[in-house]
Amino acid sequence: MGAKGEGTRLLATEGGHRVTPAELFFDLVFVYAITQVTALMAAGPSALRLLGGMVALALLWWCWCCFAWLGNVVRADSGAMFTVLVSVMAVVLIVSLAVPEIYDDAPGGLPAPLVFVLCYGAVRVLHLVTYWLSDPTDQALRRVLRRTALVSVTPPFALLLIGAAFTGTTRILIWLAAVLIDYLGIFVTGKSGWRVASPGHFAERHGLIVIIALGESIVAIGVGVSGFALSAPVLAGAALGLLVSVGLWRLYFRRLAETVEHRLTIATGDDRTRLARDAYTFLHLPLVAGIVLTALGMKKTLTQIADTGHYDLTEPLHGVVAWALPGGVGVFLLASAALLLRTTSHRSPLLFAGGTVCLVAGPAIALVPSLVALALLAALVTALVVVQDTAVRSQVTGDG
Repeated sequence: MGAKGEGTRLLATEGGHRVTPAELFFDLVFVYAITQVTALMAAGPSALRLLGGMVALALLWWCWCCFAWLGNVVRADSGAMFTVLVSVMAVVLIVSLAVPEIYDDAPGGLPAPLVFVLCYGAVRVLHLVTYWLSDPTDQALRRVLRRTALVSVTPPFALLLIGAAFTGTTRILIWLAAVLIDYLGIFVTGKSGWRVASPGHFAERHGLIVIIALGESIVAIGVGVSGFALSAPVLAGAALGLLVSVGLWRLYFRRLAETVEHRLTIATGDDRTRLARDAYTFLHLPLVAGIVLTALGMKKTLTQIADTGHYDLTEPLHGVVAWALPGGVGVFLLASAALLLRTTSHRSPLLFAGGTVCLVAGPAIALVPSLVALALLAALVTALVVVQDTAVRSQVTGDG
């Protein structure tokens, strides 16, 4: 096909398709979006604000997943598809700009909650229309697109619009209901019709979004100490925070990524579709959410360590921040255990035990100095990495 045809058509991918630079460029707006979610929660940490942040993250995650699926069957670097991606980038950028005000709309200017909802709806419509045009001969795809529009897009979008008219807790709960209906709708209607043409591409796309989330946890360390004097406790805290991020990275890419990709590769037909939906679309969300919560905890911890004018080094973390620091890691570990269970049917007592300990560690964290809390978390994650690496080496040796 000539250059003219490539610029005006949606080009199908092939089995060995890999991530394109266009998709990496597309992900840049989601880097900013994730930092905005962390900032939203950090502005006034409370249990309700954390719930609101997770609702916003779930909606943003859906925007990203839509085009991860689409980019697996349509080349993102083709002229027509790249035009769509740039359009979505512009809309998601507006969504990201609105995130800090979606629950506390500042006076003046446009109503941020309504802007957020309308732009979210625009992303979903662009996704469905582009998918519809991608293969006019695929009647199974068109049937699932119609079901998705009727069940998983229209009712949740209506609820989001209704929620934008309310404030405070009511808005968060209505939007949470919209998210649950959306995800349940995809679970019910998404068992067939969708296709994963290249398992390698699909796995790589999700691995890259995990790296983006981990990058936010590292950025949170720098933001937490920004504007304060560089001191030995600050350096120690930064090193410990990095150690936590490195541990989560290794747990995912050493233990999970290859296993899940292998299972996706050997699956076929609707089994592959369901595995991709469950393992990546559904179970990678709590992985990313856990990292974002951990980033919030590290940001607040480093600020408390650095701000000697308001805090003493012996002072512990307070409130939901005391839970978010270990709790985010707990969510990540439990999601990892669920991911292994879904893909291999094997339970991981170590990940489950570690995740449970982290989830309930909040009251204990609130009793020790913040730097000590971060050190204990880094030690736990490092221990898990060492044990998992030992298990992987033993398995390889045994197979050999």
